[in-house]
Order: sequence, then structure tokens, then C-alpha cells
Amino acid sequence: MVVPCYKEEAVLPETSKRLKEKLHALMEAGKISADSRVLFVNDGSSDRTWEIIASLHEEDKIFSGVNLSRNRGHQNALLAGLTTAATRADMIISMDADLQDDVNAIDGMIDAYHEGYDVVYGVRSARKTDTAFKRMTAEGFYKLMRAMGVDIVFNHADYRLMSRRAVEGLLEFGEVNIFLRGIVPQIGYPSTTVEYERAKRFAGESKYPFKKMLGFALDGITSFSVKPLRLIVFLGAIVFLLSLLMLVWSLIERIMGTVVSGWTSLMFSVWMLGGLQLLSLGVLGEYVGKIYSEVKHRPRFIIERVLDEDPN
Repeated sequence: MVVPCYKEEAVLPETSKRLKEKLHALMEAGKISADSRVLFVNDGSSDRTWEIIASLHEEDKIFSGVNLSRNRGHQNALLAGLTTAATRADMIISMDADLQDDVNAIDGMIDAYHEGYDVVYGVRSARKTDTAFKRMTAEGFYKLMRAMGVDIVFNHADYRLMSRRAVEGLLEFGEVNIFLRGIVPQIGYPSTTVEYERAKRFAGESKYPFKKMLGFALDGITSFSVKPLRLIVFLGAIVFLLSLLMLVWSLIERIMGTVVSGWTSLMFSVWMLGGLQLLSLGVLGEYVGKIYSEVKHRPRFIIERVLDEDPN
């Protein structure tokens, strides 16, 4: 199990307890190997997160840890964990540390794996615990991503099971700006879903406020779709047609001798065109920025230390 952690000192003791109980239950049922482990990935936390992970490892070898040299973000931390675990496991389950993902859904994921599925997505069955605003924005996020042409599983975050060959396929994708929810479906191996009810956060604060979710959506769209660029072309064509109509209207007004009355339409045209130009430059800038990040080929993460480095 790969569990990315960022400032999770408040929840880690309970998370480790529940995951340990779940793994032991699965071992006793013969569903997983006795060598199975929980791999916590510390994403450059400034609190006691890494200290707690190291302590858990000392107390029980069922817990392992990866410490990144600095904070690299949730997606990179998760990828670092998957990279580390790829040579140590036949199947890997990723989940967040906040205990919002139902650990009992792991049973269904493992059953699906034994049925021949390489990727099993954990999908929320409902959003009863969300506020109306959170529900509207979250569902709007998935609908917008699909509308932009991104192949994404509706109501799925990063709670999933992947076989070793699926993870190895994932690691073939070399882009720096990673959006795993969009990349994993592109691997192409047999996949299915398991539904679960998402609980409220057990402790600590959410690491994904609305502003961060908006940036996350923007990263996902610009990493997987060129539709925003095509939208600029479409808007340009519309504005061009409107400008022709405005030209005809202006000529008629001049012939009729009422040219002074065009002040309102002039102001509207200036502001509309200025806004469209700035918006278009912003979209282009996002894509240029993505290209700039990719061509530098900087490492997505640097692992400072791995606890339990022996895969055997």
C-alpha cells in the first residue's frame, strides 16, 4: 500500500492502526502475502510526519517509509511511492492518509485483481458528506475534464489498485507535469471499479482547498487536451464575424449622420476584445509554461531515504 503524506502527524497514528488491522485480516484470509507492507511517503512535511513514520517502522516492519528531499506535491509523492513499490509487490494500492477512503473497499479491489483486472478504481458512490458547494464544484470538475477530452473516471480520485505491470506501464510516461487520474486510464490494461462511501476527514486539515483544486483542474486540462487552444480559434472567428457586423452598422450610422451615438457599442467592443486577447494570451501562456517545464527534464522528485530498502 502506498500512502502519500503531507503534514499528517494528527492522523497518522490512527491511519497506521487501521491499515495494519486491514492487512493482517487480509493475510489471515489468504488474500495477500505475509510480506505485504504499508509504504508511507513523506512529501517534505515540516511537522513530525517523518518522525512518526520512522517510529512506526521501528515498532513494526509492516510499515515502510520514503522521505522526499523536499515538498513536490501530492502527485509526485504518489509517483515516488509507486516507483519504490514497483519492484517489491505484485499489486499496489494507493490511498490518501486522511482516512476518508474506506479501507474496507480494499477487499473488493483485491477480489477484482484476482479476477484478472490490472487496474481497479475506487469510485465514490455518493457525496453525502460534502457541502452543496463542494459537491457542485467536484462534479463540475469531472464534467469539465470530460468535456475537454480528458479520459477520466467519474468520482475517482487516487484510491486505486494497480498490478505490477500496470505500474511499470505508468512509469513509461515521462512527462514532468503529471496528472495521474488522466494518465492511468491511458495505460490500457483491463480495469474495473469498486464503489465506496467517502467519510469525513478523521483529523487535520484538507490539503486541497478550492483554489488548489482549481489549479489542479487547470493542470489536468492543459496536460491532456488542446481544446482550449481550439476554443481560442473559435472565439476569434466569432469576434471576426461580429466585427464585420459592427463595420456594416458603423457605415449605416455614418450615412444616416448619427455617428456620435456609437459610444456604447465602441466601449463594449474595446473591453470585449481586450478581455478576449488577455484570456487567449493566458491560455497560450499555460501551454508554453508546460512546454518550458518539460524540456528542462528536471527530476520529478528526489528520494532522500527509504526505510526497509531490502525488497526481500
